[in-house]
Amino acid sequence: MALTPQDIDRIAHLARLALTPEERAAVLPQLDGFFSLVERMRAVDASGVEPLYTPLSAVQAAALRLREDEVSEGDARELNQASAPCVEGGLYLVPKVIE
Repeated sequence: MALTPQDIDRIAHLARLALTPEERAAVLPQLDGFFSLVERMRAVDASGVEPLYTPLSAVQAAALRLREDEVSEGDARELNQASAPCVEGGLYLVPKVIE
């Protein structure tokens, strides 16, 4: 999929970038290269390939080091809200900013 200069202008507009003509000319081959890489990756048949949780598991056995799911800190809501300017019922009250 080859990009056109109009595609670059549209992408720059969406990204809110102001590109000079020289920058547009430099970006076009870079983005073409990126999209050709994406097309090559899409062409690879990855059906039946299990996702890896770490790239290391492709070359060696890697065990997940997960901690037990248990409470490690107590309820400190009152302490955390003590410095807040306005709290009611355990909730922070903020001024209305949208009409």
